[in-house]
Amino acid sequence: MAFSYAFAWSLAAAALLAGASAPARAQCRLCTDPTTEVRKDDTGAAIRIEVETTLDFDRLVLFGGGDGAATLLPTGERSATGTVAALSASATVGAVTVRGEPGRTVRVEMPRRVELYSLNGATIVVDRVETDLPAVPRLDSAGILTFKFGGQLTVTGDAEGEYRGRVPIAVDYL
Repeated sequence: MAFSYAFAWSLAAAALLAGASAPARAQCRLCTDPTTEVRKDDTGAAIRIEVETTLDFDRLVLFGGGDGAATLLPTGERSATGTVAALSASATVGAVTVRGEPGRTVRVEMPRRVELYSLNGATIVVDRVETDLPAVPRLDSAGILTFKFGGQLTVTGDAEGEYRGRVPIAVDYL
């Protein structure tokens, strides 16, 4: 017997938009006019985060009670295990655009685990939140970095309903 459950993950990214300044450098002791001011290498361009697409597992088909998982990778690859029989073709990975000072290296922090809540108070978990970010993310010559993210939705028991959650995304200049 197949049951269809709707799992919608509406991503309202709470973004920390603080751009950290570059590390302080020592003053020039051989200069004619020494100063104690910290030198700044950046132009002070603020970092902006825009969520282009929300992560949405759409509808899952579950067979019976028990544990199961639906995985949606940043590449769009989908899989289902356990009591989760299928993941809707309408499921979408999340996509984020970061804007800031061109050429700057940034640090992007995302949680590895996110809890989702239904209107009746039930909870399910997205484990292993993954991105397609390079090891050292850098804004391009136009000051833009775009990345995608996905994860593994774990279902335990009877989890019928729509679920929503927030993913905090923090981006800082290095």
